[in-house]
Amino acid sequence: MKISEVELNDAVLAELIELSELWAAENSCYGYRANERSDIEGNRIFLAEDCDGVVGYLFGKVCKSEQMKSVMPEGTPYFEVEEIYVISEKRSQGIGEALFRFAEDAVKGEAEYIVLSTATKNWKAIFHFYLDELDMQFWSARLFKKL
Repeated sequence: MKISEVELNDAVLAELIELSELWAAENSCYGYRANERSDIEGNRIFLAEDCDGVVGYLFGKVCKSEQMKSVMPEGTPYFEVEEIYVISEKRSQGIGEALFRFAEDAVKGEAEYIVLSTATKNWKAIFHFYLDELDMQFWSARLFKKL
Protein backbone atom coordinates (compact mmCIF):
# COMPACT_ATOMS: atom_id res chain seq x y z
CA MET A 1 0.00 0.00 0.00
CA LYS A 2 1.30 3.41 -0.97
CA ILE A 3 -0.17 6.62 0.43
CA SER A 4 0.94 9.90 -1.10
CA GLU A 5 -0.04 13.52 -1.53
CA VAL A 6 -0.46 14.43 -5.18
CA GLU A 7 -1.03 17.52 -7.27
CA LEU A 8 -4.26 17.85 -9.20
CA ASN A 9 -3.80 17.08 -12.88
CA ASP A 10 -6.11 15.61 -15.52
CA ALA A 11 -5.27 11.99 -14.64
CA VAL A 12 -5.81 12.53 -10.89
CA LEU A 13 -9.02 14.45 -11.58
CA ALA A 14 -10.37 11.63 -13.75
CA GLU A 15 -9.49 9.06 -11.07
CA LEU A 16 -11.17 11.06 -8.30
CA ILE A 17 -14.31 11.62 -10.36
CA GLU A 18 -14.49 7.91 -11.24
CA LEU A 19 -14.13 6.90 -7.58
CA SER A 20 -16.74 9.46 -6.52
CA GLU A 21 -19.11 7.97 -9.11
CA LEU A 22 -18.63 4.57 -7.45
CA TRP A 23 -19.34 6.18 -4.08
CA ALA A 24 -22.50 7.87 -5.38
CA ALA A 25 -23.70 4.55 -6.84
CA GLU A 26 -23.37 2.93 -3.40
CA ASN A 27 -26.07 5.29 -2.07
CA SER A 28 -24.37 5.10 1.33
CA CYS A 29 -24.53 8.80 2.19
CA TYR A 30 -27.47 11.17 2.26
CA GLY A 31 -27.28 13.66 -0.58
CA TYR A 32 -23.91 12.51 -1.96
CA ARG A 33 -23.30 13.14 -5.65
CA ALA A 34 -20.27 12.46 -7.79
CA ASN A 35 -17.62 15.17 -7.85
CA GLU A 36 -16.91 17.68 -10.54
CA ARG A 37 -13.65 19.56 -11.06
CA SER A 38 -14.88 22.50 -8.97
CA ASP A 39 -15.48 20.20 -5.96
CA ILE A 40 -11.85 19.08 -6.00
CA GLU A 41 -9.89 22.17 -7.05
CA GLY A 42 -8.17 24.03 -4.22
CA ASN A 43 -7.92 20.95 -1.99
CA ARG A 44 -4.91 18.96 -0.88
CA ILE A 45 -5.25 15.46 -2.33
CA PHE A 46 -4.06 12.20 -0.79
CA LEU A 47 -4.28 8.87 -2.64
CA ALA A 48 -4.06 5.26 -1.50
CA GLU A 49 -2.73 2.91 -4.17
CA ASP A 50 -2.01 -0.79 -4.28
CA CYS A 51 -1.34 -3.25 -7.08
CA ASP A 52 -4.93 -2.68 -8.30
CA GLY A 53 -4.38 1.08 -8.69
CA VAL A 54 -6.01 3.88 -6.68
CA VAL A 55 -8.23 2.32 -4.03
CA GLY A 56 -9.02 5.37 -1.90
CA TYR A 57 -8.60 9.09 -1.47
CA LEU A 58 -8.87 11.90 1.01
CA PHE A 59 -9.05 15.55 0.13
CA GLY A 60 -9.52 18.73 2.10
CA LYS A 61 -8.04 22.11 2.89
CA VAL A 62 -6.78 24.28 5.70
CA CYS A 63 -9.32 26.86 6.89
CA LYS A 64 -9.57 29.39 9.73
CA SER A 65 -12.25 28.73 12.34
CA GLU A 66 -15.37 30.88 12.45
CA GLN A 67 -18.23 30.38 14.91
CA MET A 68 -16.62 27.26 16.42
CA LYS A 69 -15.79 28.85 19.79
CA SER A 70 -17.03 25.87 21.79
CA VAL A 71 -14.17 23.86 20.27
CA MET A 72 -11.46 26.34 19.24
CA PRO A 73 -10.77 30.09 19.33
CA GLU A 74 -11.80 32.20 16.33
CA GLY A 75 -9.20 32.18 13.56
CA THR A 76 -7.65 28.85 14.57
CA PRO A 77 -6.27 27.00 11.53
CA TYR A 78 -7.85 23.59 10.98
CA PHE A 79 -7.84 21.02 8.20
CA GLU A 80 -11.36 20.35 6.89
CA VAL A 81 -11.62 16.86 5.40
CA GLU A 82 -14.02 17.27 2.51
CA GLU A 83 -14.05 13.60 1.54
CA ILE A 84 -12.45 10.33 2.52
CA TYR A 85 -13.35 7.25 0.50
CA VAL A 86 -12.12 3.69 0.09
CA ILE A 87 -13.60 1.37 -2.54
CA SER A 88 -15.97 -1.16 -1.01
CA GLU A 89 -13.89 -4.29 -1.64
CA LYS A 90 -10.86 -2.76 0.12
CA ARG A 91 -12.60 -1.56 3.29
CA SER A 92 -11.69 -2.79 6.78
CA GLN A 93 -8.06 -3.23 5.73
CA GLY A 94 -6.67 -0.08 7.35
CA ILE A 95 -6.62 1.99 4.16
CA GLY A 96 -8.92 4.74 5.44
CA GLU A 97 -6.92 4.99 8.65
CA ALA A 98 -3.65 5.14 6.69
CA LEU A 99 -5.04 7.95 4.50
CA PHE A 100 -6.22 9.87 7.54
CA ARG A 101 -2.94 9.44 9.44
CA PHE A 102 -0.89 10.46 6.40
CA ALA A 103 -2.98 13.61 5.91
CA GLU A 104 -2.80 14.31 9.65
CA ASP A 105 1.01 14.19 9.55
CA ALA A 106 1.11 16.29 6.36
CA VAL A 107 -0.93 19.18 7.83
CA LYS A 108 0.40 19.18 11.42
CA GLY A 109 2.51 22.29 10.90
CA GLU A 110 -0.35 24.20 9.26
CA ALA A 111 -3.41 23.21 11.29
CA GLU A 112 -4.23 22.67 14.95
CA TYR A 113 -7.26 20.43 14.37
CA ILE A 114 -8.77 18.10 11.80
CA VAL A 115 -12.49 18.56 11.29
CA LEU A 116 -14.99 16.65 9.18
CA SER A 117 -18.69 16.10 8.74
CA THR A 118 -20.40 12.94 7.60
CA ALA A 119 -23.77 12.17 6.06
CA THR A 120 -23.36 8.40 6.10
CA LYS A 121 -26.34 6.14 6.47
CA ASN A 122 -24.19 3.69 8.48
CA TRP A 123 -23.49 6.03 11.40
CA LYS A 124 -22.59 3.24 13.84
CA ALA A 125 -19.71 2.04 11.67
CA ILE A 126 -18.50 5.54 10.88
CA PHE A 127 -18.59 6.60 14.54
CA HIS A 128 -16.55 3.51 15.42
CA PHE A 129 -14.04 4.42 12.71
CA TYR A 130 -13.66 8.10 13.63
CA LEU A 131 -14.06 7.93 17.40
CA ASP A 132 -12.51 4.56 18.30
CA GLU A 133 -9.91 4.08 15.59
CA LEU A 134 -8.86 7.66 14.78
CA ASP A 135 -9.28 9.18 18.27
CA MET A 136 -11.46 12.02 17.05
CA GLN A 137 -13.83 13.73 19.48
CA PHE A 138 -17.57 14.03 18.95
CA TRP A 139 -18.58 17.69 18.74
CA SER A 140 -22.10 17.95 17.38
CA ALA A 141 -24.86 16.18 15.49
CA ARG A 142 -27.55 17.42 13.19
CA LEU A 143 -30.55 15.12 12.99
CA PHE A 144 -33.41 15.12 10.49
CA LYS A 145 -36.93 13.75 10.40
CA LYS A 146 -39.03 13.99 7.26
CA LEU A 147 -42.58 15.15 7.91
